[in-house]
Amino acid sequence: MLSGLFYLLFSLLVVTTSGDAAQSQCCFVNPSYAGVCVVDPAAGENCSSILSYLNTAGTAGKTYCGGTPIRGGWKQVRCE
Repeated sequence: MLSGLFYLLFSLLVVTTSGDAAQSQCCFVNPSYAGVCVVDPAAGENCSSILSYLNTAGTAGKTYCGGTPIRGGWKQVRCE
């Protein structure tokens, strides 16, 4: 029983660690932007919040993608 609990906890640790590694960078593309925009999320940010920022008209103040003013049309892609 104890070994089963240990295995379960270890499995959760591995899954959590792997998920964090996947969120270390976010990649986005836009037809009006040359190349792939790679962003390292700051504390409290994630790929979804960054994508929302890039696709919301009138947002300003962040320096994602070289401080691009392009808003709308961004899609998240797998970082390669």
